[in-house]
Amino acid sequence: MKTTRFFAKILMAWVAMSFQAGFAQTSAGPAAGLQNAVKEKIIRAYYTAFEKKDWNSMEQILADGFTFSSPVDDHISLKLFKERCWPNAYKIKRFDVEKLVVNGDEAFVIYDGWTTGGKLFRNSEYFKFTNGKIRENNCFFGPGINYPDSGK
Repeated sequence: MKTTRFFAKILMAWVAMSFQAGFAQTSAGPAAGLQNAVKEKIIRAYYTAFEKKDWNSMEQILADGFTFSSPVDDHISLKLFKERCWPNAYKIKRFDVEKLVVNGDEAFVIYDGWTTGGKLFRNSEYFKFTNGKIRENNCFFGPGINYPDSGK
């Protein structure tokens, strides 16, 4: 009987220590929180650049080798992104970010976008970072006006 109790105590202690060790390894420290906040600021600057039609600001936050993907684009270069996607900035009034989650060098965003014509589009985007800049953006078009549209 004493052996059973002793074994149970050891097992309980082992479970408690294992749980604490696992928790310590997965908890984000203050440095991770600060890095995530910086990346959140960069992503918000991405949307602000579209709203303000400010290519210079956009270019500052995109990494060398940047690629953009969507249902109509497959890992296009920065040059093609500027040619194909940037003209849409002149059709965008604003973005309302609903959800923004940063985890290390990755981020996920869900937003509502409003065109200058008052139409709503809803997308989600998955970002990857390198050296504090956006290296990749994968955009998934949601329901609404099937943006990008025919210029309306």
